[in-house]
Amino acid sequence: MNVTVLGSGRWGTFLAVYHSRRNDVVLWGREGSPDFEQLVTERKNSYLTLPDSLVLEPDLEKALKHSEYIVISISAQHLREFCQRINQYNVHGKTFILCMKGIESETGERLSEIVKYTIRQYVNICVWVGPGHVQDFMAGIPNCMVVDSADKTVTKDVVEKFSGDLIRLYLGDDIIGTEIGAAAKNVVGIAAGMLDGLHLSSLKGALMARGAREVSRLIKAMGGNELTAYGLSHLGDYEATLFSLHSQNRMFGERFITGEKYDKLAEGVATVKALMKLSEKYHVEMPISHVVYDILYSNFNPQDALSRLFSRDVKGEFTNNY
Repeated sequence: MNVTVLGSGRWGTFLAVYHSRRNDVVLWGREGSPDFEQLVTERKNSYLTLPDSLVLEPDLEKALKHSEYIVISISAQHLREFCQRINQYNVHGKTFILCMKGIESETGERLSEIVKYTIRQYVNICVWVGPGHVQDFMAGIPNCMVVDSADKTVTKDVVEKFSGDLIRLYLGDDIIGTEIGAAAKNVVGIAAGMLDGLHLSSLKGALMARGAREVSRLIKAMGGNELTAYGLSHLGDYEATLFSLHSQNRMFGERFITGEKYDKLAEGVATVKALMKLSEKYHVEMPISHVVYDILYSNFNPQDALSRLFSRDVKGEFTNNY
């Protein structure tokens, strides 16, 4: 089976290596980007070494033509522009697998929606999300992830073809909830890092419980299944996002508090803007997301804002309001 992976960052490169164990894989990267150029010159990065069978291809048209299964792993905020480029080429009938998490900050649109409306050809679309870090997978530590699509036959096809001993794939049945949950967990991860930076890590338990509840309300309001928030795309990804030293969103939150520079991608920084739009549009109270937004974009004092979050008026744990 032929597979093309678009995106030569940490996760995209790992997925190319993972898929190359059983498939003929091409990895596309932007010519001139530091990540891709290192792979070209050294055949490795700081996490892994490329197998000899894996082909590096800087030509997007050739990379797309190679395969029927196209994995995309890039920054969520660049997806629309990237899909506009893809639409210049013939991709009719191909299956696009979005191995990325986020919501477009300017529109509040889910990633599968962006692909559907930007690639104006008939294509299959699914998302592949859930817990797992490159460092752990490369050490042979397995995990479970979820695939979801608006088309159940696409979900089943991808799960059957790509599930393995290292990554066990589950069948999702709520594309709205899966995408929103996967994106929103990065915002909760930033909040967790802020708690770490303030030496308030003991509050992470409350953050987990209330974070999942908050996200479940949004999913329900958007027409999804609120229980999806408690599955692999959201709550199931909390350990990897709220506690792991490999979590870039958690690390961003911690470094934000301590005032240290952090230059790696933390998708939650943009996603929280989208969540504020969706919160207003669907009339859903999202206090954790709101506090993260206020700290990042409204210069609120982090300790005061987080303290107020956990000292709100007493309410029932499972009432509609926080």
